[in-house]
Amino acid sequence: MTTALTTATAQAVTPRYATLTMTGVAAAAVASAATMTVAAAGNAAGVSLDMAGAPIPVTGFGVLTAAFSLIGLVIAVALARWARHPRRAFLRTTVALTALSFVPDLLADAAPATKALLMLTHLVAAVIVVPAIARKLAS
Repeated sequence: MTTALTTATAQAVTPRYATLTMTGVAAAAVASAATMTVAAAGNAAGVSLDMAGAPIPVTGFGVLTAAFSLIGLVIAVALARWARHPRRAFLRTTVALTALSFVPDLLADAAPATKALLMLTHLVAAVIVVPAIARKLAS
């Protein structure tokens, strides 16, 4: 009887994590494309992508967005598993982490317009990824 209950429980829980993971990966892909678009548009409008004298490649925006979005997804999965209120915990965590992500931009050796563009890309990524993942978490 215990085996049947455990198997049924595992089958019921697995699709929830699969849906959360698929949603998170899709949101990361969309956010990566969006941040590259924002960076390219900013560069086309005359905003320098140079930091400390070296140019930031537009693809770098997408790669870093994907990497940090996937870290956010790992946090979401952990909170879904162990937090009493996963959605609330995820939203609080991501708001704090998004705010903290501005610190390196503010301290960067870059023009003010470049710093603003970097912070804008953080907001664009957060606006795409955070709600998509949060919707899949229990209240």
